[in-house]
Amino acid sequence: MNQSNQTNNSHPSISSAMVFLLAVSVGLIVANIYYSQPLIGPIARELGMSPQAAGLIATLTQLGYGAGLLLLVPLGDLIENRKLTVGIIGLGMIASLTVASVSHTLPFLLACIGIGISSVSVQLLVPYAAHLAPEAMRGRVVGKTMSGLMLGIMLARPVASLITDLWSWQAVFYMAAGIMVVLGCVLWRALPPRQPEHQSTYGALLASLGHLLMDTPILRRRGIYHAALFGSFSLFWTAVPLLLASPAYGLSQTGIALFALAGVAGAISAPIAGAMADHGWSRPATGIAMIIAALAFLLSMCAPAGTNLGLGLLVVSAILLDFSVTANLVLGQRAIFILGATLRSRLNGLYIAIFFVGGAIGSALAGWGYAQGGWNLTAWIGFALPALALPYYAMEWRTEKT
Repeated sequence: MNQSNQTNNSHPSISSAMVFLLAVSVGLIVANIYYSQPLIGPIARELGMSPQAAGLIATLTQLGYGAGLLLLVPLGDLIENRKLTVGIIGLGMIASLTVASVSHTLPFLLACIGIGISSVSVQLLVPYAAHLAPEAMRGRVVGKTMSGLMLGIMLARPVASLITDLWSWQAVFYMAAGIMVVLGCVLWRALPPRQPEHQSTYGALLASLGHLLMDTPILRRRGIYHAALFGSFSLFWTAVPLLLASPAYGLSQTGIALFALAGVAGAISAPIAGAMADHGWSRPATGIAMIIAALAFLLSMCAPAGTNLGLGLLVVSAILLDFSVTANLVLGQRAIFILGATLRSRLNGLYIAIFFVGGAIGSALAGWGYAQGGWNLTAWIGFALPALALPYYAMEWRTEKT
């Protein structure tokens, strides 16, 4: 990992080894948010939570992530990035240990919020990769880094299910805490320091968030686009384990894990989307991503639940949905990262915060929709989220080029 310490020079560069390290790191960190999704059933039973209240596990984790994006990520424009990142990873270790060891609902849910808050170290590493990358290949570098993030999201669910089947759901979070200890040590040794050029106070940075949101149309637009897609993504992966474990399919945690592995194929879209963005094709690629996400939910309802065809169509729907959401995420980050190096952490924090609100809403709607109308109602809600964003996207063709 021989990387120059001069991260603020006018000719940035990044080695393949550093890109690989950053991709693995963001994947391992973001997985902490998603370990609980396929485990909602066994966790709720052990803690005595109702099915409706069980949806809070995913929702509060994502809301914690949103809070961290607004309160901690802006510090990436002020504090030396390596120290800040490793320190926040340490908080994640403590939160994971707490989740694994408590036996009452309230402290468990508070620790879930802590896991969400601490996982924002991911959004310090992604702008770091963008800062090191030359302009001509920034989209591809971000895409490769984000492919690690999406693999972390997608692999977290099957890994959590398999470990729970072998041991217990608590073992998942003990494992997560151990990974954070090792990762923090590796990043401390491997990352070159990066001292931001921005000179300000924490209060001024927080105050600037509102101005950035109001004064940056592309940030608002890309945030709303991805809030719709990420809401549908969170809804799908919160509800589909309930469907797969229901009498219709009767899958075990291992079976649900194998199903979740299918979504990993969607991560291949990250470098593809990055390359398209580098070539100036972000606008049409965004529309295609929205349409694919909506069609994925329609496809999931084309066969009766409990049949082999129904299960096969669910697998295809998972792949299509993950493909579209991954692609749109990279397109959005490429668009905001070109706005300026001194703003990247704050812009990225705002962008992710906007769409994680969509994710939290999607998770909450999943529990409600499944309880009220089973998979069909849930899938129609999932279809509506990207479909409703399409008219707003159509307006972009009448505005300045993004």
